[in-house]
Amino acid sequence: MEHFLQVLLLQLSEPAYALALLFTVALLAATLLPLGSEPALLALITLQPDLLWPALGVATLGNTLGGMLGWWMGRGAQSWVARRVDPVHSPSHLRAMQWLRRLGPAACLGAWLPVLGDPLCVLAGYLRLPLLPCATYMAIGKGLRYLLVVFGWQWLMNFWP
Repeated sequence: MEHFLQVLLLQLSEPAYALALLFTVALLAATLLPLGSEPALLALITLQPDLLWPALGVATLGNTLGGMLGWWMGRGAQSWVARRVDPVHSPSHLRAMQWLRRLGPAACLGAWLPVLGDPLCVLAGYLRLPLLPCATYMAIGKGLRYLLVVFGWQWLMNFWP
């Protein structure tokens, strides 16, 4: 693991690879894989502060595309579940589905949430909520989260000597 982290930091310090690597990490982090993109983003802007705005854009784009991938997975799962003879839904499952239908694509603003955000994107696809509005809300939520993380990090680094 230590070797992996050393290689990751080395690649993030190389301008030729840094943004592509950040994009890949952000995309994978938005799937159901247990991965976080914030450490890679913070490492990149610490090693290369001049890439702050491009890094924010690339991380937001990659993370949003990962959320859209989850949406497509949910859409495929919906057709698979529809072929089952008798799907069983618990009362809490039905309430959650009604809540998502009522909120519509705006529910994807919560795509940035830890643990809940990735399944939320999958459920949006499962419910066949419209992709473009869902992607727009995902991008807004994820972009605001990255802004908060980056500027919180910078404030912390200026506050702590």
